[in-house]
Amino acid sequence: MDFFSGQPVRLQPYFGYRSAGRLVIAARALRSGKPGFENGGRLQAMRTMLAQFASREAAGLEVRLELKSPEGETSDHFATTDREGFVRFEIALGQGWPLPRDPAWEIVCLHWLNREGPQCVEGHVLVPGSATLLAVISDIDDTIVETGITGGFRQLMRNWRRVLAELPDERIAVPGVDAFYGALGGGAVLPGKGGAGDAIPATHRPFFYVSSSPWNLFSYLVAFLRVRKLPLGPLLLRDWGFDRATLGSASHGEHKRAAIDTVMAMYPDIRFALIGDDTQGDLPAYADVVSGNLGRIAAVFIRTATDEPLSPEELAGKAAIEAAGVPLWLGESYAIGQEFLRAAGLRPQGDAARIVETVEQAHETS
Repeated sequence: MDFFSGQPVRLQPYFGYRSAGRLVIAARALRSGKPGFENGGRLQAMRTMLAQFASREAAGLEVRLELKSPEGETSDHFATTDREGFVRFEIALGQGWPLPRDPAWEIVCLHWLNREGPQCVEGHVLVPGSATLLAVISDIDDTIVETGITGGFRQLMRNWRRVLAELPDERIAVPGVDAFYGALGGGAVLPGKGGAGDAIPATHRPFFYVSSSPWNLFSYLVAFLRVRKLPLGPLLLRDWGFDRATLGSASHGEHKRAAIDTVMAMYPDIRFALIGDDTQGDLPAYADVVSGNLGRIAAVFIRTATDEPLSPEELAGKAAIEAAGVPLWLGESYAIGQEFLRAAGLRPQGDAARIVETVEQAHETS
């Protein structure tokens, strides 16, 4: 039975990102209501989540992306949704697209036509600043929150209540992650001049999130980041179905490696800190990133979420990272020490000390 036959097509924009020469943003055309997790109780939460997973995609929808450059020039770009409802814009930018000094969020407009007439929704695009020297790429699953969605079909069934019935503000974040991410982000950039992008606070060090969770969880994960006051940034998720290719663990590392390579290629002048955990092969995957990008990785953070010893692949990855001279931290708590934060390449020297002080104070009062 088609539960959503009465819903008009809407666009769900995902966070985009741009450099001085290129802009990337994606969206999905769905026949479902706009997700909302703020109110409504447990039953409403389950209805909202089920609607995200059971939504009908709209293929063949023409979408117009309206861009306005920092110099005020407007341009239109067109694309059509694929069979899964996804539409992706990768735009080569011309002159008049300088970077701001500090990271900022910019606004684009996505236009489409449904049975109710012309429609428009705003999309948010993260722009690292011209003075940005270090950014962060972080895993999500078991690094900042236990999603219960990426450990295979049995894991999904075992965690169905957590996935479908818990609101974002009920999900327990990994202890210390808020203070650690806030400190590593360097605090919020001062508000701008009242522009639309000020609705999303930018941090001095931009964050990008890589996850094997499905795009269906985008709105849920953004709500979780907002509730826990974690830095917001583009989420690079996956489209998947109930098959071995996506519910199995073999492709997690491949997806993360490809996503990380995409982000790093976009910003060749920025170094990156990588954050992950030991539940989905992040250590070997990050070792491959380090080996393929010598000099580009400032540090690797691996949260040890399990008590199991390192596998042969993880031991090899650990050795490769250390041989490349990249600082590596393995620990079960984000209440980390001054030596490691200094090793993360945060400069000037006093910066590391101030960040450590922030983290330790937050840990002592928690």
